Amino acid sequence: MQAVTLEEAAPAAPAPSILRSLPPLLALSLAMAAGFTMMNSFSMVQESAKAELRLSDAVLGMIQGVSAAVPLVLFSIPIGILVDRTNRVRLLIGFALIWTLGTAMTGVAGGMWSLFAARMLTGIGTTGGLTAALSLTADLCLPAERGRALLLVNLGKSAGQAGAFALTGWILGAFVAGSLALSFGTTIPWRNTHLALAIVSLALSLPLLLLREPPRHEVEAGPDAPFGTAMRELWARRAFLIPLFVGQTSVVMADAAAGIWAAPVLQRNFGLLPAQFAGWLGLIVLAAGIVGAILGGLAADLGQKTGRRGGIMIGAIVAAAFGVPAALFPVMGDVNGFRIAIGLLVLCGSITGLVTSVALTVLIPNELRGLCIGAFIAIAGLIGFGIAPSLVTWVSGALGGEQHLATALAIVGVTVSAISVLCFLRAMQRAPMTI
Repeated sequence: MQAVTLEEAAPAAPAPSILRSLPPLLALSLAMAAGFTMMNSFSMVQESAKAELRLSDAVLGMIQGVSAAVPLVLFSIPIGILVDRTNRVRLLIGFALIWTLGTAMTGVAGGMWSLFAARMLTGIGTTGGLTAALSLTADLCLPAERGRALLLVNLGKSAGQAGAFALTGWILGAFVAGSLALSFGTTIPWRNTHLALAIVSLALSLPLLLLREPPRHEVEAGPDAPFGTAMRELWARRAFLIPLFVGQTSVVMADAAAGIWAAPVLQRNFGLLPAQFAGWLGLIVLAAGIVGAILGGLAADLGQKTGRRGGIMIGAIVAAAFGVPAALFPVMGDVNGFRIAIGLLVLCGSITGLVTSVALTVLIPNELRGLCIGAFIAIAGLIGFGIAPSLVTWVSGALGGEQHLATALAIVGVTVSAISVLCFLRAMQRAPMTI
């Protein structure tokens, strides 16, 4: 029997089914797992890097946040335009090489600025890759199945976010204990961890070489339309896109702050070492991400079937509302309360992220999707990753210093989560009826 490659599985029909497109969707999911593991891995080793490089919380906030935000603001919209007009598979392969390079550079960084540049490359590669992956996924399935197709890619993203804790923590612990027989010319565990992760990233990205560019569907003006025409189409949908972007950016702010500062809170406020919480924290993030992606995909598809204007947004509104109390996870009285609350926060963020992605691919023409996703990533990168982590340190400073990190994280999380509820409600009211 002749083996079926991912190229052969790529759909040629105008309306492919999700089952036929499963092999390329799984390849995209695996790539996203690699990218988001690399993007979020530094949070597990930042206390070690802080001690060796003598960094402050403010500098860590800049490295983790601003290094991701600034390049995203500069490059995400051009990347989105490229996704709309060029070969997306080749772009995705290039982005995989970029996030892998950034991960390796993290392991050899000699100071603040080289570490900043390394994390910047990792952020560009992962978020640029996500833009290409979402656009590809939309053309690999029917609109009515898009929620379920996008949940596969988001499962990869969730697996990567969990892997940033579990896999990175395991590798770090193995290097600390001396049980991992790898040598990269250094004895510093956090550096060896990132060099090992770069090898893992290359391995997980190999299936992308088997992908083939699918045909584009649901095109209005066409990928070769003048840029001014595309801008007019985008402007005509501003009443829906602006609140949608603000709502999901607020969710990203809560999630980004949690992802960056959860490990330091567990170490400082609960007295735990990374090896003591890496496994269960990674499992919580993975489980919540998987369940959230499933619920978000089903909610988006069911919301479309209601026939209501903006019905696709119902799941995001409900999830955002539950995210408000979940943002109190840093000030829970014990570790069990911390676990439950942060799990709920990740669950809600996964649901809203999936619903937002589906809304963009269903309600926006093909030639605008990459641009919209790129614009969202630029806005979310600037505010979510660039401002939120540093905002937490600013609030903790206003409260009296670094010992108030947990309280500051809760204040920021609750505030931005409440904003997201109001914005998603507005987006539902102003959603386009059809493409």
